[in-house]
Amino acid sequence: MKVNDRVTVKTDGGPRRAGTVLAVEDFNEGTMYLVALEDYPLGIWFFNEIGNQDGIFVERVD
Repeated sequence: MKVNDRVTVKTDGGPRRAGTVLAVEDFNEGTMYLVALEDYPLGIWFFNEIGNQDGIFVERVD
């Protein structure tokens, strides 16, 4: 995923929420995505862990 991609994010116990990627930071353990949501237009960080399906919080919308 890259900046300006439309995505959905998994939040605690609620339905997936739509947003737009504002920034991407890669780490050894995975990737951080700064995502603008309706409630957080300046962005909120979500982390996708490498190799852990339960740790995938951001998914691109096709």
